[in-house]
Amino acid sequence: MQKTASAKWSGGIKDGKGYISTQTGVLKDAPYGFSARFEGGPGTNPEELIGAAHSGCFTMALSLQLTQAGLTAESIETKSTVTLDKDGDGFSITACHLDVTAKVPGTDKATFEKLANAAKEGCPVSKLFAGNTKITLKTEFVS
Repeated sequence: MQKTASAKWSGGIKDGKGYISTQTGVLKDAPYGFSARFEGGPGTNPEELIGAAHSGCFTMALSLQLTQAGLTAESIETKSTVTLDKDGDGFSITACHLDVTAKVPGTDKATFEKLANAAKEGCPVSKLFAGNTKITLKTEFVS
């Protein structure tokens, strides 16, 4: 399976403007640029998109882990925080933290945490980061 996304850019790094689109059209010419990435300006940025991808991927992986354990989530909400740090004369994504809150009838906190950690390790986006980025997880189990 392959999916595509594209980016267009014009201008210099600080005064330039870019647009990101996805194959599905969920993003169509979404604006991004230096201000959005480094100064809190309007538009999206790669780290925000990586966070969206990671939280979505992890949430699906957790649903899979729960299903395989004979459980069904009433709700799962995941927030991903991606950290971009200065690295020599450039930048690196150094960490990604997942905060997950879930309501899963028929289980307990310890079982949920075990399944959540398995999902963190097995999620394809987590695997993409493996060895290069610290991935942490905080769980909140709602009984």
